[in-house]
Amino acid sequence: MSTATPAASSGRTASAEQIKTAKERLDAHVREMVRWHFSDETGSPFWLEKKTTYDFDPMKDVQRFEDLKKFPLFEDDWLRGGPVRRWLPKGLEGQPLYVFETGGTTGIPKSRLVSEDHWIDYEVFSDTLPEKYFPKNTDWLMLGPSGPRRLRLAVEHLAQFRGGIAFAVDLDPRWVVKCLKAGKMDEANAYKDHVIDQAITLLGAGHNIKCMFTTPKLLEALAMRLIDQGSSIEEAGITGIFGGGTEFTPQWYRFCREELLGPNVYMTPTYGNTLMGLAASRPFDPADNFKISYYAPEPRAVIEVVGFEDHNKLVDHGGTGRVKLYTLTKELFIPGFLERDEGERELPCPEYPWDGVSGTRPYHVFAKTTTVGVY
Repeated sequence: MSTATPAASSGRTASAEQIKTAKERLDAHVREMVRWHFSDETGSPFWLEKKTTYDFDPMKDVQRFEDLKKFPLFEDDWLRGGPVRRWLPKGLEGQPLYVFETGGTTGIPKSRLVSEDHWIDYEVFSDTLPEKYFPKNTDWLMLGPSGPRRLRLAVEHLAQFRGGIAFAVDLDPRWVVKCLKAGKMDEANAYKDHVIDQAITLLGAGHNIKCMFTTPKLLEALAMRLIDQGSSIEEAGITGIFGGGTEFTPQWYRFCREELLGPNVYMTPTYGNTLMGLAASRPFDPADNFKISYYAPEPRAVIEVVGFEDHNKLVDHGGTGRVKLYTLTKELFIPGFLERDEGERELPCPEYPWDGVSGTRPYHVFAKTTTVGVY
């Protein structure tokens, strides 16, 4: 574990007052969420049953964020199989519900029960988008995984929330995983070409599409196809792109900004999943040398970078550790879950006065057995 404590990138650090205010807001939110999920009136069957197994009383003994460490780690296998309604808080009974699945693997999926979190998460994210590049009342292209994941519906809501319409292209990452595991590269590439064909058709159909969600591999494929046709992302009308995916490295980010997009198309990386929501990245600054630092949408979700041997101990700023996630909404309570990623702990910044993470990549213990970048 590294113990380095680097100077903040570009000197842009949050003030002590900003950090204090954010911490107080998080502690208050933790108290509210714990009382919601462990109250007999509003809690879910899962957490009400779990409460009987603890040697502490969540309602009395959890008063601040640090007290969440009293809980044992959340096990993601709890999310595999049903009945999925065991996760439904009594306080949300009667609400329309969705079931979203995580990941692109096969087998019994991990499922999350959702009512409105996917809308709220993306409304919060909307506030981070510069209107110059993501203009209101214009339309979006959703070029990414669809199916039982929340991403397509979330991007659709983001477009609607900003006054636009989302045009979606189907993509099934599980089929890509099957092709890659079977060594069928030609079939995987043919499927990618099929997806890009649909995107090209939509961009050339006379719609008012100026914004887009996509993944690094799909964006590169789309940009290269347009270049081969004597065009570009900018000439296709796109001004703002937000993306996410395991291939979002500083090297690719630089290539994207300098070679694929040019100076008039804005790109913002994101990091997230069905359990957490969406972590935005610190605004681009040349002084950061294309380092991408992500910040969770506190207080609804929190990211820590913790020791590989002790998940209750933070690494120093600049140090390397495993990503630990907390989700704290009325729909989902995760009091500490070890993600399949590692990275470096980043200092708070003015836009996000709490810790962030950079250099996200598969946890080195799992890296050799993890299929990444499938789309």
